[in-house]
Amino acid sequence: MNTEMPVVEKKESKTGAIIGTIAAIALCGLPGLCLLCPLSVGIFTGTQQQLGYYFSNWYGLLPLCLSVVFIVIGIVVPIVLLRKKKPADATPEEDLPPQEPLPPAS
Repeated sequence: MNTEMPVVEKKESKTGAIIGTIAAIALCGLPGLCLLCPLSVGIFTGTQQQLGYYFSNWYGLLPLCLSVVFIVIGIVVPIVLLRKKKPADATPEEDLPPQEPLPPAS
């Protein structure tokens, strides 16, 4: 009687990748988008002068760049987490060097 168990392939769990994607979008992407509009309007129109104090328009560029970095993080993290990974132990035979010695050159 054959008592061997059938070989079952394990599927990769994407639960952690999906949670990481949602967290990256919620914690980086959305705040970056929310800060992008008011900061860019404030920089290019000079609305901070109407509030009773004066700052140069250049002081708004750091938060504006930070919001762009947050948006980029919200885009890159899901791409990295959800991509398909190639199996490491599968090497094609044609990439291996020949096993027999080469003939002498004449």
